[in-house]
Amino acid sequence: MFVYINGQIVSKEQAVISAFDHGYMYGLGLFETFRVDDGHPFLLDDHFRRLQAGLQMLGISWSMEREVVLEIIQRLLLANNLQSAYVRWNVSAGPQDLGLYTGQYEEPTVIVYMKPLPLSQVNSKRAKVVTIKRNTPEGSMRLKSHHYLNNVLAKRELGDDNTVEGIFLTEDGFVAEGVVSNLFWVKNQVVYTPSIKTGILNGITRQFILAVLEEKGISYEQGFYRLDDVMNADEAFITNSIQEVVPLSSFNGKKYKGESILTEQLKRAFHIYRKQLWSRADLKGGSE
Repeated sequence: MFVYINGQIVSKEQAVISAFDHGYMYGLGLFETFRVDDGHPFLLDDHFRRLQAGLQMLGISWSMEREVVLEIIQRLLLANNLQSAYVRWNVSAGPQDLGLYTGQYEEPTVIVYMKPLPLSQVNSKRAKVVTIKRNTPEGSMRLKSHHYLNNVLAKRELGDDNTVEGIFLTEDGFVAEGVVSNLFWVKNQVVYTPSIKTGILNGITRQFILAVLEEKGISYEQGFYRLDDVMNADEAFITNSIQEVVPLSSFNGKKYKGESILTEQLKRAFHIYRKQLWSRADLKGGSE
């Protein structure tokens, strides 16, 4: 594997950062994960808009134009002999002295990881509620940050079965999100998903799904929901930027009996758009 680090393409064995990088020492860093399909980075503008806004909240000075991003992606695709790829774009605070720093970070560390997309996707997954609760965001909203211990502990509780997705509840017992996904379900032709006020990550794919629903005139609601709401649904699915839309065959042991009609409709939307869209705003129902 070859990675990009601060302007250079190097092998993974050569990729090193400072021991004083505050991304390592204090978790001050954010990342975006996205697909590249036949050279096109799906929803790239949305990912980088979120990344830059989050870095500004953390006091990390960083920005990059789309043309530069595309050049880096193309260089990495060539180095790794790929046309399509899983990409993680990582920006951490960069080196500073030992101790908490309240100033602006002016020399962030930028690392871009790349690997092949999964050769095949599972047709569906089983959802299982984990015992560990979803932690509250460190700030006013959840960022896609290096603070991943809550997710790691939940994944360890589940084990390595990739056909199962763990589902977090909040401390108050409301349905939150998956370990690496956002959650949706359908009841009487209305789509439901937890509100970001529950403390979940406002996933880029989550936002894209809502834009597609608006475009197609499909009703949806965001709110605070209990387990019974999901378990009594007609169908359910999870989303993230790599797997996109994955139907759920069951939730906490209760099987869904109906066909995943709307879920399959949304999956088809990704096949149509994934090689052309830069932002959900390009859709009729999209919004900034």
